[in-house]
Amino acid sequence: MSRVAIVTGGTRGIGRAICERLRDERGFTVIANYAGNDDAAKKFTEETGIPTIKFDVGDYDAVQDACQKVAAEHGSVDVVVNNAGITRDGTLLKMSYEDWDAVMRTNLGGCFNMAKATFAGMKERGWGRIVNIGSINGQAGQYGQVNYAAAKSGIHGFTKALAQEGARFGITVNAIAPGYIDTDMVAAVPEPVLEKIVAKIPVGRLGKASEIARGVSFLCSEHAEFVTGSTMSINGGQHMY
Repeated sequence: MSRVAIVTGGTRGIGRAICERLRDERGFTVIANYAGNDDAAKKFTEETGIPTIKFDVGDYDAVQDACQKVAAEHGSVDVVVNNAGITRDGTLLKMSYEDWDAVMRTNLGGCFNMAKATFAGMKERGWGRIVNIGSINGQAGQYGQVNYAAAKSGIHGFTKALAQEGARFGITVNAIAPGYIDTDMVAAVPEPVLEKIVAKIPVGRLGKASEIARGVSFLCSEHAEFVTGSTMSINGGQHMY
């Protein structure tokens, strides 16, 4: 029986690439989480054959219920990839508390909620993989993103702490910190700003979602059983941390 993986924010961009990679390279049974667009989720399943489940990763009770449903329908959850994330950019003086709270709730709170729903089962079975998607902006900071940078930086600390709890039970917990990746989120950046960003990337281009997915696939494999508490920076050399 194949291992069961949940990828949050899994129907587009980096999340979609991760779903397809875990299915194709690892042979996992993958379920993609999404929060909003039902039509897009339906199209994703039609194109990939990967089932979806709708829930808000920032809602603790919804996450517990959803993970129980996945376990009942597909089998116990062995792999969690916490990829779901939102932005609510603005300088501190212009940022509302709601903007701060929404980003912390989804980006960091979602990691806690998903781990809380699945960690005990992984411990009981003696095997588990948790991969948290951080960000270069959680390592280096970014103007106008005190909420996003704080949440992503928090993910890196969360990863190191939880890795210590899981290590003796066969559960590895790692993070990936992507740089600027060619996705819809980055496409929304104004062209002049994007040109300045690319100019600071030593390899001279944006990253690809498939490059992040390869890193996730490795960390979820048997080959990575001695890797835990690590943050893999995949950023073209833009920030060396």
